Amino acid sequence: MKLLLDSTRCQGYGLCQEPAPELIDLDEWGYAQVRETTVPRDAEDAAAAAVAACPNSALRLVK
Repeated sequence: MKLLLDSTRCQGYGLCQEPAPELIDLDEWGYAQVRETTVPRDAEDAAAAAVAACPNSALRLVK
């Protein structure tokens, strides 16, 4: 499973990082940066929660 970020949609709310701090970093302005696109199996629930938390649909999961 891969976690993909459309940085043009990110508005810097930072809500995605809270459920998945091991997968997502925030830059100095609060914009998301995916650490690693490949999501480990034990982090799939956290990745799904991060996708759901994004108010602008900037994140998505693909198999």
